[in-house]
Amino acid sequence: MRTIKFYVAIAVLALVTASCVENSTKYKAVVAQRDSLAMQTQSLDSSYNQTLVFLNDIEAGFAKINQNESEMKVNLKGAEGSMSRKERIGAQMMEIQKTMEQNKAKIKELQRLAAKNKRANAMLQATIQRLQSELDEKNAQIQSLQAELEQKNIKINELNTTVTEQGKNIANQNNEIEQQKSTLKDQDANLHTVWYCISTLKQLKKEKIVTGGGLFQSKKLSANAFDPRYFTQADLRNISSIPTNSKRVKILSLHPTDSYKLTTGPDKKITIEITDSSKFWSASKYLVVQI
Repeated sequence: MRTIKFYVAIAVLALVTASCVENSTKYKAVVAQRDSLAMQTQSLDSSYNQTLVFLNDIEAGFAKINQNESEMKVNLKGAEGSMSRKERIGAQMMEIQKTMEQNKAKIKELQRLAAKNKRANAMLQATIQRLQSELDEKNAQIQSLQAELEQKNIKINELNTTVTEQGKNIANQNNEIEQQKSTLKDQDANLHTVWYCISTLKQLKKEKIVTGGGLFQSKKLSANAFDPRYFTQADLRNISSIPTNSKRVKILSLHPTDSYKLTTGPDKKITIEITDSSKFWSASKYLVVQI
């Protein structure tokens, strides 16, 4: 019994001691320092990843500039008298200038990251300096190219305007094509759109779809007096049968009798089966069924 009490006392003392350590100022300071180091490490990793992204983008930018520059020099050899070739030169120069501005901004961002990170090594600093020197060299080369363009009477601003105007013309043409496609689509839809309604004679008269039908009058379909919203719209290419949900039906609109048939289901209700769609809707795009 005494042994058990001894071990219980030891356990309680250990818990109290651990609690006191966790609440001590020294322990809290150590934890804060650990968390701070973890945050610094994470920040350094993020800065390192950003640096790699910028370096890759800048190198890719210079490769793109070199490619456009080489193509420009080839085009310059036969630029005189060829407007299409001059326009290509203008587009290439625009692309070079755009990429140069992007690289300039990214090099500045690299310099900012390096200044912010005190641990930036000498190799990174040397890389940034090399990229800046390459940018300066490219600026000089572009100025030389621009001077050569002026000698050949190739004015980039005018060419840029021409390219922009051509882009607008192409955009306008594409818009016109899309509008024509939309118009054709609407015309196609209208060409194949049909309407049908299935209702009692009383309701058909109320909606002014049918007139007459008295003792000495035959029922007649109204030409324009009815509200088309009372009809169900459909595409004649997609509708082959119309259930009436009625045991007695009478088709009031004109449709060739050999283009459809009335079939009775197990529940004795009738369905209109359209056997020849084009022929069925040829006389009228409106189907009126009395139930």
